[in-house]
Parts: sequence; structure tokens; C-alpha cells
Amino acid sequence: MLTVFGSKPAKSNYCDGISRRGMLKIGALGVGAFGLNMADIYRAEAAAGTGSNHKAVINVFLGGGPPHQDMWEIKTEAPKEIRGPFQPIATNVPGIQIGECFPKIAGIMDKSVVLRAVVGCEGRHDSFQCMTGWRHSEMRTIGGFPAMGSVLHKLKGPVDKSVPPYIGMKTDGVWRNPGTPGFLGQNYGPFVPDGQGLADMKLNGITTDRLANRKQVLASIDRLRRQVDTSGELAGVDSYQQQAFDVLTSSKLVEALDVSKEDPAIRARYGDGKPFKYKYDGADTNNEMLLVARRLVEVGVRCVTLTFGRWDSHGDNEGLVRHHGTRIDQAVAALVTDLEERGMLDDVTILVWGEFGRTPQINKNAGRDHWTRVSCAYMAGGGMRTGQAIGTTERLGGDAQTRPVDVKEIFATVYNNLGIDPRTTTISDPSGRPQYLTQMDPIAEVS
Repeated sequence: MLTVFGSKPAKSNYCDGISRRGMLKIGALGVGAFGLNMADIYRAEAAAGTGSNHKAVINVFLGGGPPHQDMWEIKTEAPKEIRGPFQPIATNVPGIQIGECFPKIAGIMDKSVVLRAVVGCEGRHDSFQCMTGWRHSEMRTIGGFPAMGSVLHKLKGPVDKSVPPYIGMKTDGVWRNPGTPGFLGQNYGPFVPDGQGLADMKLNGITTDRLANRKQVLASIDRLRRQVDTSGELAGVDSYQQQAFDVLTSSKLVEALDVSKEDPAIRARYGDGKPFKYKYDGADTNNEMLLVARRLVEVGVRCVTLTFGRWDSHGDNEGLVRHHGTRIDQAVAALVTDLEERGMLDDVTILVWGEFGRTPQINKNAGRDHWTRVSCAYMAGGGMRTGQAIGTTERLGGDAQTRPVDVKEIFATVYNNLGIDPRTTTISDPSGRPQYLTQMDPIAEVS
């Protein structure tokens, strides 16, 4: 926990009134109190510069693999053991139907894109491919490809130096990795506002006025560093620590994470996702995380990732989809509407998907098993041409039939929405070799 003394304590090792013990606690801010080295991050940001436009992405991971044939393309012509119990419903776009568990999204279909035949899924039970657009095996020898949030951090830097550009929302359970920086290194990893990291952003009743002079604090840190450098206890603390204190003393991030400050009517629109069911070892269906994501983007975050629910429906697929589906339906529809009302929808891309699809055949436990040959995704915002359902699967929903969309096309589309040309933009790997962000072009139908 970060400790900042507001007045000179009775016993002090330094003339500016900060005890050695207190200085050690302050020093932790530079070596991992946020779950990442803030000083190193700001050093990198100084070299990278910042982007001129604040475009952002909210990447919602449906951990476990959602059943594609029960969401955006109900297989009405398939046998019951394939089709399942769900019925299609009309949307506000003539000719497009989606699953009955998504009536609110049906009402905003004109602002949405559903991808019914996503291909290229690796088949691993984690978020890696949905965060990076690449497989684990690709570039593994150099650390793996970085998550989109890390790429944005590298290329664009922060919108506001007091707000991390890449935030991964904390959720319980497995399959909740918010993304990894890969070969870019930990300086570009996500800030995860949970536990100690969130506590370290709060001054616990000590106002910013009582900090008096942060430069004095930094000078004291420098003096202490000279004494303990041999132990490496405060390695990396330098002048960029000043910017880490900007995060600490800014209220923007802490307030954005506090949904109690939101308009009650807006909170009610999103809902809370309770009661949480079918969680097992996955994440809660916490609708308010999508509200927090909007609040974070609003204060300057470029990429927010979160995991919603646990979709590994080997048993009771119907019960799980009815529970999880209605909740993500409410939350996503609220998010799209909220962003539109705030004039932000064209600048924020929403992506909702999982690591693979589910088997056409319903198993003996009334569930669906893993299926990598085809999956699905939902998109909105980002200035895309919306009101579309792209692609189809064949009669049984086991393979793409028309317009398959590859995972890498989805990433190319999001980068394009963010003002980054994936055809020409590269980032350097540890050897200095330029690496393209993806190997495919954006989805032509929406670009």
C-alpha cells in the first residue's frame, strides 16, 4: 500500500519530513504497486508520443466458447438435436433474425454487425487469440505477439498521462487473462485495477494538497535510491516517477472505476447481471463492467478488456444461454445506446466474442462441446457500416457456408477503426525486425 505522509512525522530520516519507512512504501509505486512498472511505462511513452485522436476499443471476451448456433444464426432447418430449443426473432433491420435471448440487441441491429461464420480459431481455452489476433505458436520464440491494447500503448501512448492507455478489468476465475504484452515487454502490459493495484491509487483520506510538493517527494526518493541501489530495492525509480504520481493524484481513473458516481438511470439501463449463475470456474456476468468500460474510455483509456460469464456449456446449454444471453444482451445494448447518446459510438469499437464455437450436436448432458471449425462475433461502433449479418453456416451449423471471416480480419478491422492501417503499420520485435499487426485486410463489408 502506498503511504504518503501529509505532515512531518515526529521522527524523520529526511529534512522534508518523510520517514525512511514511508519512503520505501512510496518507492513501491515505481516497482510494481500497480502490477506493472509505471516509471518504465512513462519512459516508453515519452519516446513514443501520443495519438491525435482518442479512438478506443472495448473487447468483451466470452470465456469458454459461446454456442454460435444459439446466438446469431438459429438453425431452423436442422433436426431438433442440432437446432436446440431456441427460436429466431426479428430485428429492426428487415431480413435479419437473431436468437430469442437477445431482444435488446435485436432493437439496435441497425447499429450492430453480427459475424455468423468466424474461422481460424485455435481451439485453446483462453483469451490469447481474442486479445492478440494470433495463435500461441506464432512468434512464440520471441515472446508471442502482443495484445491489441499493448500495440495501442506502443503506437499511440496515453491520451492523458494520468490514465493508463490499456486496462484489463479484473474478474474471478480462469480464462480471464486481460491480454499480454508479448514481445513488447511488460512496460506495455495492461493495468489491472484490482486489489492492491486499486488500493494504491487511493490516498486514503490524504488530499493532494497535503502532498505539498511532489518534487520534494521525488527528490527524497532519489536520495534514498542512492542509498539502496546496491540492493536493487528501488531499481527503475527516476524522473519518470513524477508521471506515476500524476496517476496517483489524479481523480480521473479512480472515479471512472466507481460506478456509484453514475446516473442511477444509466446504471439501471445496464443492470447488474445478478444473480450470477453458471459461473463455476469462470467469470461473473457482471453487467456493470461494461458500464465501467464506457467510463474508462470516456476519461482516456484506449483499450479495455474484460471477461463476461463462463460459456463452456458441456451441460445444460439451454439454461446457460438463457441466463448469460439475456444479461449480455442488456449490457451490450445499453453500452451501444450509451455511447451513441454521448456522441462516442463512431470512435469506440465494441467487440464481443469467445475463443471458439460449440458442436452442432447436443450431447447426452444437454450441452454442446468444443468446436473450432466455426464461431461467431458481435461488433458495433467504430464508424463501421452496421445493420449487417455477415456470413452463414451450412444447414447443421458445423462449417462456414458463405463469407467466412477470419480472426485476423476482425483484428484488421478493429485496427482500421482505431485509425491504424494494418496493411502498412508495423511494430519492431526484440531483434528490431518490423512485424505487421495482422496478415489480412479489414472486413470489406464494414470498412
